[in-house]
Amino acid sequence: MAGILDFLGGDNLQKIVDGVSKQTGVSTSQASSVIEMAGPLLMGAMQNNTSGEGATGLLSALQSNKHDGSLLDNLGSFFNDGVNSDVTKDGAGILGHLLGGKESTMANAISAKTGVSSSNVVQILQSLVPVLMSFLGKKVSDNNVSSASGLGDLLSGFLGNNNNLGGMLKSLLDSNGDGSVMDDLAGMLGGKSDNKRGIGDLLGGFLGGK
Repeated sequence: MAGILDFLGGDNLQKIVDGVSKQTGVSTSQASSVIEMAGPLLMGAMQNNTSGEGATGLLSALQSNKHDGSLLDNLGSFFNDGVNSDVTKDGAGILGHLLGGKESTMANAISAKTGVSSSNVVQILQSLVPVLMSFLGKKVSDNNVSSASGLGDLLSGFLGNNNNLGGMLKSLLDSNGDGSVMDDLAGMLGGKSDNKRGIGDLLGGFLGGK
């Protein structure tokens, strides 16, 4: 199965980076840094929502026409024409669902590690999450996923050896952005584990570097 890192490599990733840079006024290198951290964290948040009360809502959203993957064919115009308010409103709603109203905690943690203001991080998250939802919605359709457990398996395939990322994200949100938890996440994102590839290594493809 072609993974999210394959899709987000090269031209697609560059369109996203350029788009959020233009939208927020941050440099392209700053935009890349935020996306490098936010992408896998959002995937971990989705994984957390494949169990419990959030599972049905997430699967239903991914099965809707809004996230059928058509956005992926028009990324250039999606960003170049300016991300419209309906999309950012949708993104804000998705973030609230995924993060349980703790978007600011995640944004502050990413801000502390990247130097990008938390308000700009929130804007980037609101633009990025509809793209990820569109990608996953297409994969849900292509693979005939019809249950929360099936969605969990799909996400586990993308996260690979980093399936504990969702648990670490939950710890971060519960700790209100505690620095030690974010340091652990940053270690994973930087690929510092001795025995397995970290998210940072995986994101070589995400950022078009591998």
